[in-house]
Amino acid sequence: MPDDFNKNRENSLLGEGTVVHYTLVEFYTCRMPSGAPKNCSKTYKVPRRPFEAARLDQELKLVGEYGLRNKREIWRIGYTLSNIRRAARELLTLEDKDPRRLFEGNALIRRLVRIGVLDEDKMKLDYVLALKIEDFLERRLQTQVFKLGLAKSIHHARVLIRQRHIRVGKQVVDIPSFVVRLDSQKHIDFSLTSPYGGGRAGRVKRKRAAAAANKGEDAEEDEE
Repeated sequence: MPDDFNKNRENSLLGEGTVVHYTLVEFYTCRMPSGAPKNCSKTYKVPRRPFEAARLDQELKLVGEYGLRNKREIWRIGYTLSNIRRAARELLTLEDKDPRRLFEGNALIRRLVRIGVLDEDKMKLDYVLALKIEDFLERRLQTQVFKLGLAKSIHHARVLIRQRHIRVGKQVVDIPSFVVRLDSQKHIDFSLTSPYGGGRAGRVKRKRAAAAANKGEDAEEDEE
């Protein structure tokens, strides 16, 4: 409510006998919902022609060669690659000495070199347009585990990753589509808690070892 000074001032302006109505306004703070904000942006794009024979054969070949779960993983990489190509084409329309082209172009190229998609001797925007989906599939953790000889097959590599047998550095990674950087490639190994990495033996192996021990004890008792 206004103070006495404002009351006297309003009475002098409105005159005696004038009734003034005051409205009490309450302000409520809008709180953000609990939890981390969710990213609802699009991650893949469905092909325009769903029954194109050449594309279907190519996708089926990639699914089998790289041990993918479904074609959505291919579409996700294709969507990312299309965004990278679009950015490169837009930068190529600018002048060579343009500040935006120099800054954003170098940042894009360094990022692609860091993840091993682009070679160091091809650090130009023209080579970015020549990238293919296979270049990104080669940098997946699943592919790297198989090529390092830690798994018997590409599908076995996916099983090892999902069952938390693989670590990158000190961190256990259970995502087959994890993109491996060049500096992290040499740190891929079995987890310290995994039976393959010197950890505790699995349930079946412990059961067989116990059965063999019991069988040996029974044989010694029979000899006595």
